Amino acid sequence: MKNSKDQKSNTVSRIKQLRKREIAVETLVDGILKGNQALLAQAITLLESTNPKHYEKANTVIEQCLSQPNNSIRIGITGVPGVGKSSFIEVFGKMLTSLGKKVAVLAVDPTSSLSKGSILGDKTRMETLSKDPKAFIRPSPSGSSLGGVAQKTRESIIICEAAGYDVILVETVGVGQSEIAVHSMVDFFLLLKLSGAGDELQGIKRGIMEMADIIAINKADGGNIEQAKLAVSEFSRALQLYPPKENGWVPKVVACSAAENTGIGELWEIIEDFIKKNRANGHFFENRKKQNRNWFLQTVDESIKHFFHQKPAFKKAQEKMLKEVEANKISPFYAAKVLLDGITKEL
Repeated sequence: MKNSKDQKSNTVSRIKQLRKREIAVETLVDGILKGNQALLAQAITLLESTNPKHYEKANTVIEQCLSQPNNSIRIGITGVPGVGKSSFIEVFGKMLTSLGKKVAVLAVDPTSSLSKGSILGDKTRMETLSKDPKAFIRPSPSGSSLGGVAQKTRESIIICEAAGYDVILVETVGVGQSEIAVHSMVDFFLLLKLSGAGDELQGIKRGIMEMADIIAINKADGGNIEQAKLAVSEFSRALQLYPPKENGWVPKVVACSAAENTGIGELWEIIEDFIKKNRANGHFFENRKKQNRNWFLQTVDESIKHFFHQKPAFKKAQEKMLKEVEANKISPFYAAKVLLDGITKEL
């Protein structure tokens, strides 16, 4: 894993490249619309930059990309570590490109809470797909954003759509609340599970079951085929306990194998059926509106937090409160109220 110095050096290097080239917004947008992967990658790097000077430039790129028509499908893919997400995405992505689809993969790598580094190895794990001219793979460090989902993932989706990508795959780290964050930015949510690994019981949790539009039992090959069939039956019975979703969709359960490339085509057929029905009943477009509302509200929350943390008075008052909390002179909850009350009076 990269340590914090390596991660910082990598970020600085990216920013220096941006400064050195000084790519104009018009050049970036024109390249994006023409499907230039190098300029698409540069635009996403611009989005991820924490340099305040890049903020307005990145926003201009986003605004111009938002006005472009698209007919994309956003698919969230999650599952516990070891379930085979990267292998599945590579096979699934190759199948889509063979059908003439352009596929963008936004793979979020977990960032260490200690070293602040991340592996960023998805291009290595998806070696075949990364060489496909119809595919674009962008690994991004998760940073400190909710559940390990990169803060700029939504903006990256918009840019990829403007670049003409038909299917946007968003891979989560599969831990914590990452599923909730990704579910709020996609049209279809796919949950990968394993059979025979104690994973069935974990999957019965109400939250994740309610979010999933399809559950795919991966690695259904070799001596694991019978166990996979049993898992399909168990999950299917569990899904019957929940009422239909707002859009009337009843989640499906299928078995598949990325290693043997089986069940992948069936999965895509189900996704196409889902999208077709949701576009017909209007839920697809209503969901997109809801995504934009959530995006706005979450951005406001982040902006408010950023605003306060940039204020010297806030930093000073916060440090004072921290010392009192550590000394048990005041509760953390009341300390937060005192801090905010004091700062807001000064503004």
